[in-house]
Amino acid sequence: MGLVFVSHSAKIAEGLVELAGQMAPETALVAAGGTDDGRIGTSFDRVSAAIAEADAGRGVVVLCDLGSAILTAETALDFLDDAVRERVHIVDAPIVEGGVAAAVAAQAGDGLDAVAAAARSAGGGVPERDEASAGPGPGPASEAGVSGPRRTVRLRNADGLHARPAAELVKLASTFAQPVTVNGTDAKSLLAIMAMGLTKGAEVVIASADPEGGPAVEALAELIESGFGEA
Repeated sequence: MGLVFVSHSAKIAEGLVELAGQMAPETALVAAGGTDDGRIGTSFDRVSAAIAEADAGRGVVVLCDLGSAILTAETALDFLDDAVRERVHIVDAPIVEGGVAAAVAAQAGDGLDAVAAAARSAGGGVPERDEASAGPGPGPASEAGVSGPRRTVRLRNADGLHARPAAELVKLASTFAQPVTVNGTDAKSLLAIMAMGLTKGAEVVIASADPEGGPAVEALAELIESGFGEA
């Protein structure tokens, strides 16, 4: 799965590749920013080349910063072969938040539609929680009604649950089929996890409404206790 960042600024596009790459090091992330001669704007040739570079056969998600960038990307799609065009999606989502969410989903091995949906989830802020498994609120007390496996740990990281460890948590949670929550929030949603703003020493309740969710709960709890390699 590949991602292309189309921005009017080459520096913005390159910065997004650097940022998302911290959380998705094995995902093809390609910058397509600025004009061919280095000015502010977009380039049909750069976007076309970026799509070709990002495409490894599983699909490409394209995110754009402004309206004219979308027009450039759409024009580039018009010139693709039909078979290639079918696996390239231009997603209407905030380029930073959507790009990071999409990169984490791609890193987790999600398909094209799921990666595009992850990007779109950034459009309205924090995605809605799954009320069937997440409980009534975002704090530790919200897990009180969950009858499945659960475990409480303390966050050790000096900088709290910032972007990189949050992405590691989400990637691990996504490897399990069972639903799992962190303080009542879907553990598979990067934006929701980061929005909690958990700081060092915070109590973290890992839980699952599925009786078979024990391995997922234990794995996430052990990852948090390990300090994500930082503590």
